[in-house]
Amino acid sequence: MRRSTTELLVLHGLRLKGFTAVCDLAHLFDLPEPDVVAVLDRTEEAGFTRFRDGARSGWALTAEGRKENERLLAVELDEAGLRDNVRHAYQRFLELNPKLLVVCTRWQISDMDAQILNDHQDPAYDASVIAQLGEIHAMALPICADLGGLLGRFGSYGTKLTTAMNHIEDGETQWFTKPTLDSYHTVWFELHEDLLATLGLDRAAEHP
Repeated sequence: MRRSTTELLVLHGLRLKGFTAVCDLAHLFDLPEPDVVAVLDRTEEAGFTRFRDGARSGWALTAEGRKENERLLAVELDEAGLRDNVRHAYQRFLELNPKLLVVCTRWQISDMDAQILNDHQDPAYDASVIAQLGEIHAMALPICADLGGLLGRFGSYGTKLTTAMNHIEDGETQWFTKPTLDSYHTVWFELHEDLLATLGLDRAAEHP
């Protein structure tokens, strides 16, 4: 299993989160906060990251930082000789992705033809959608496990998806799609973005 450098993880975390605080960035890959701060200081001086202060303060990648993140990802993948392995896992993920998107849409809209929002007053309907999510989850876990065995930074996705699934099954259904939580949809979206970034692919041009 290849372990990524702290600099790669910090830049990559900003790529995945878009704009975030040091504590959240450290939590993403289980990094010590002082190490994250040290990398941010260096990369800010290099023009790869920037800090924004205001009502909501945090860090973000610059355009040059995004390029540097892509360069580091490509170097890591090719040095480890894992490009074909990761691409195979990505193809398996792509087979599940449309199913996950349909389930999330069903969770939010109960009648697609009439575009009626799901008011969650029909327990049987909601239970059927959660059961469908559970089936997708069972198929996603082996992909996450395989990815985690290749590159260490993928190792937390299976755990995060399982945590979200457990919350949902316990009745805490905000863990289905709520963007401010590590909800199932949030973690899935980050995994998708991680795979695209790792392989140097464009989301708009991908095909299952």
